[in-house]
Amino acid sequence: MVRLTIAPGVFLWREKFSPSQQKALLDDVLRRLEEAPLYRPVMPGTGKPFSAEESNFGPLGWVADKAGYRYQPAHPLTAKPWPAIPSALLALWDKINGMPAPQCCLVNLYRAGAKMGLHQDRDEGDTSAAVIGVSLGDEALFRIGSATRGGKTVSVTLASGDVIAFGGPARLAYHGIDRIKPGSSRLIPNGGRLSLTLRRVVKP
Repeated sequence: MVRLTIAPGVFLWREKFSPSQQKALLDDVLRRLEEAPLYRPVMPGTGKPFSAEESNFGPLGWVADKAGYRYQPAHPLTAKPWPAIPSALLALWDKINGMPAPQCCLVNLYRAGAKMGLHQDRDEGDTSAAVIGVSLGDEALFRIGSATRGGKTVSVTLASGDVIAFGGPARLAYHGIDRIKPGSSRLIPNGGRLSLTLRRVVKP
């Protein structure tokens, strides 16, 4: 599989997951979401809801509410531990980052009109490994810049099965989803895009 360099430290693999692998991964993800249902986080302070829904897999999950951003071991609505990270994602992590394993898989569901503003993944104590993102479903316009807000950015379309990783000089780069293209995939029930983002959280 050819690895494309998008920017220093930012790499893209087109259709890293084949259509059959995408379907198998989606089925696995949907089963786990029955244990940890998607919910809509809100912005700290203002309480404004995100346009995307989210959940998590792994020992720790990233949450956002009026109190702030943080990682915690349980779902904020069910108070139950997050389900384990799917084995296909752990294998992908091992190929790209090696050990130690990821501690969080953030699951974001983007329906028509949903987006994610430019932000840094900076709530983690361990930034030695690259962040890895897997796309399932509708295409999305992904934008990434530098670790300085307001700097030059690069945009790339992410399609179902694509994998993007950013680490090293790009680990703290500002990035976001400008928009999705509704109807560009039939993979997700009722349409939309699932983003599966793997991260280390605390140092070994």
